[in-house]
Amino acid sequence: MSENRLDEADHLKRSINWKQGAAIALGVPMLILPSLGYLPMYVSAAAILIWGLSVLQGFMQSTAYAEMATTFPKASGLPGFAQHVFRTENFKGKYDKGKLIGGFSAWSYWFGWNPILAIFSILVGGYLHGLFPVLGETFTEYQLALFSGVVIFTGLFIVNWFGLKDGAILGYILAAISLIPLVILAVAPFATGHVELTNITGSWWPTDWAWDMHHILMLFGIFAIAQWSACAWETAAIYGPEYKNPSKDVPKALLACGIICFVLYVLLQTAVIGVLGVEGVQAEPVSPLIPVAQAVFGEAGSIVTIIMLIAAMILIIQTAYLGSSRAMHSMSTEGNLPRVFGKTNRHGTPFVAMLVIGAFNLVLISMGNAAAILAASAIGYTCANGISLFAYVRAKKHPAFANLERPFKAPKGWKNVAMIFGLFNVPLCVVGVVYLNSLEIGWTSTWVGFLVLSLYLPIWLYSQNESRRAKSKAATALSSDHKAAEPEKVLDLR
Repeated sequence: MSENRLDEADHLKRSINWKQGAAIALGVPMLILPSLGYLPMYVSAAAILIWGLSVLQGFMQSTAYAEMATTFPKASGLPGFAQHVFRTENFKGKYDKGKLIGGFSAWSYWFGWNPILAIFSILVGGYLHGLFPVLGETFTEYQLALFSGVVIFTGLFIVNWFGLKDGAILGYILAAISLIPLVILAVAPFATGHVELTNITGSWWPTDWAWDMHHILMLFGIFAIAQWSACAWETAAIYGPEYKNPSKDVPKALLACGIICFVLYVLLQTAVIGVLGVEGVQAEPVSPLIPVAQAVFGEAGSIVTIIMLIAAMILIIQTAYLGSSRAMHSMSTEGNLPRVFGKTNRHGTPFVAMLVIGAFNLVLISMGNAAAILAASAIGYTCANGISLFAYVRAKKHPAFANLERPFKAPKGWKNVAMIFGLFNVPLCVVGVVYLNSLEIGWTSTWVGFLVLSLYLPIWLYSQNESRRAKSKAATALSSDHKAAEPEKVLDLR
């Protein structure tokens, strides 16, 4: 790796199969929870169509990512692909601009996943505040969110200290607790007859919708927000260096996660709108699943739903925690972050990155607004997908990669598909989400997003100088060794 920047002790361990990788990534279906009530606010029942199209977009993009993951089996998902492809071989200048592009893509990806810990800790605090009145009398929602964050981050850090395999075991447990009830909630309203199709067909688009520039920009922004949830199952590819057989495990894990997301996203949004109607969903934008559970299962059902949702949120926090820590490890390995972020323990866990991520999210929780954090995060995630798809196109066209073995190949001409979706992400969805943010919550989240993304430049420059100092030190040490050995060689000749 760039190469050999970290010691062998800091390499990730190949310890999981595709089922374990999929289990860790199965937190992704929970990402629909913050947006079940958000999308219908703008596009009414057409939110069902948006989710379906967004997951299909995920299949298009992840087909390219699966080929990249098997072509570069040591790269950690999207952040690893972009860094590897844009790196300039035999670069002799002071700063490699190709490394900067790849590193920025990885940083954007990290920022896309990282705030999930804060977003769902805030939601957990809110649910606890509503579920247990005694807590509401003693603590504020912010205090409960902060306490929840500390407890969850600490617990996940301890569990994942012993390696990704144990993280997958936790994923199995939480998936059983949360996914099964989530599936029941998606299917039960249809079985019990609570879904009214007229709630959907009668409110397909908002009455004031028009295909003008204002609404088209809004639609691009809505697709960016939906992509943050519906395409995020690409995270199954980030564990490429940790799969036992990446050429087979990565495509299987991606396919399994994608199918589950498609079914759940479409069914859940259909069930919520079918039971409550668009106006009912807009009245409960934060947690529309709770009134659905009350309608289908009664009051007891709503309590079970809250408990299930909290378990689901812990699962997605686990997914985000592991994904963002691997992104930081990958950047450090490639020389795009300081060396310290690549440090792993003897179980192959990048523990320094995990500690930093936990601390950063405790700061984010202080913002107190999950929607604002999500909006800022979506900017980074959209940039990461766009640049990663451009990296795929470069890897298909550049002569340096022509002779690489590709155990999994996307269909012929897929570089054109990747280019289309790359341009869809950057600039269209980026412009759209900035426009949507400005309409809804002002410019604060946009400035936060751009500020975090721009901080990468000074961090990257420091990393490049660190790399040069390390190389210079190594060269000096090697030269000293040669000089020390020279008199001995002369004595031998005599």
